[in-house]
Amino acid sequence: MKGLVYEGPKQVAVKEVPDAKVQGPLDAVIRLTTTNICGSDLHMYEGRTAVEEGKVLGHENMGIVEEVGPGVQQVKPGDRVSVPFNIACGTCRNCQTGWWSFCTRVNPTEGMDGAAYGYANMGPYDGGQAEFLRVPFADVNLLHLPQGTEHENDFTMLSDIFPTGWHGVELSGFVPGDRVAVFGGGPVGLMAAHSAIIRGASEVFVVDQVPDRLRLAESIGAVGIDFSAGDPDEQILERTGGLGCDRGVEAVGFQAHDAAGEEHPALTLDHLVNVVRTTGGIGVVGVYVPQDPGVDPPERADRVDWQYGTFFTKGQSMGTGQAPVKRYNRQLRDLIIKGRARPSFIVSHEVPLDEAPDAYDKFDRRVEGYTKVLLKPHG
Repeated sequence: MKGLVYEGPKQVAVKEVPDAKVQGPLDAVIRLTTTNICGSDLHMYEGRTAVEEGKVLGHENMGIVEEVGPGVQQVKPGDRVSVPFNIACGTCRNCQTGWWSFCTRVNPTEGMDGAAYGYANMGPYDGGQAEFLRVPFADVNLLHLPQGTEHENDFTMLSDIFPTGWHGVELSGFVPGDRVAVFGGGPVGLMAAHSAIIRGASEVFVVDQVPDRLRLAESIGAVGIDFSAGDPDEQILERTGGLGCDRGVEAVGFQAHDAAGEEHPALTLDHLVNVVRTTGGIGVVGVYVPQDPGVDPPERADRVDWQYGTFFTKGQSMGTGQAPVKRYNRQLRDLIIKGRARPSFIVSHEVPLDEAPDAYDKFDRRVEGYTKVLLKPHG
């Protein structure tokens, strides 16, 4: 089968790779209908993680069940399914308490709880930017979707970014009526803004400098804040009469850049501490890493120099970590079906798998119009 393989910094290629197969009684094999390029894939693409060469990338996946192992009971060939990026056993302590993103059984990497498809340090699992995908613990991990092709480009957001955006809002302690600041207008940030609006936010700010992203934020009723036009803290405080926001979502991560393009890992954390009111909350779903090959020494990435003293003085709270997709995906699926959510508003391109290397390059360089790329492995 064909799959997109990581070959080194800013080098990916579509190649023949080993076929996805049922390897155990609880496995399923999925024929991918849509698989997405995620903003967090770019950390690997740029060589800023420890992902190994030869890895098939791709953790945002959906498709049709092709084959199941003899122990699978809840799904069958022909079922249309969403595949959460988390791989979970369903029975360990973390899974049983709803933290499928931190499963203690599925990742043999030392010091890491939780696994994912095609991602650095997240276990030995190939990704789904390919024609087929093996899914372990299929009964636990797969979400049934209505048959057919309706809502394809909405449902494909259920594997990661829609639940992750929702999780960022949840981690912040959001309640209806809150005013929310989202730093980062990429796909996850836009999903966080969409989630906050669906959940009844009184006002949502999205901070970025890419015009396409700011336009998309405004298209769903958020207020776009262009940080290249001036200090975003001052812009938000001016618009709120000095009150700031009740909640904030960090959707950028460790490769945050200022308007001049200089990298500052703590930049968005500092901004959020400034614009969130005393006793307010912050949800961090942007990726931070314990080691980064892009810095010397790599372990320096584990210490982020942010204004914790101000955070403490203001009595703020913070939640962090990868989204437990299964906690939210069924409800978000139903919001899509009923027309209450339309996460596909961010989609800019749908391309065949063979065009993935070019799409990675353009998405990474923020070429105008490249906001979210969907890959169609079977046309």
